[in-house]
Amino acid sequence: MTHADLAKGELDAEPRGPCEGVIPTVTLYGRAGCCLCDEAREILLSVRATHPFVLKEQDIDLDDSLLRAYLERIPVVTIDGVEAFALFVDQAELEQRLG
Repeated sequence: MTHADLAKGELDAEPRGPCEGVIPTVTLYGRAGCCLCDEAREILLSVRATHPFVLKEQDIDLDDSLLRAYLERIPVVTIDGVEAFALFVDQAELEQRLG
């Protein structure tokens, strides 16, 4: 993942598979070169194969307020704007939260 990819704010945002109702939005806050962020992204992409959601990524280096809020806790993952995970993503819990 490059800074250019993160700067776009979305990574392959189209959900996969059939879905009904409202599709949740999952946002990954991180930065380039963050190994834990890469691991979190892999889990998110894996879960998205069976639990469709829109995936957005935000590079905290591009926003001073995000940098101050999340620097010591990345990756941070939110679901529909509500913080769900910091530092690590629990795949089973993510699947449960997404239904």
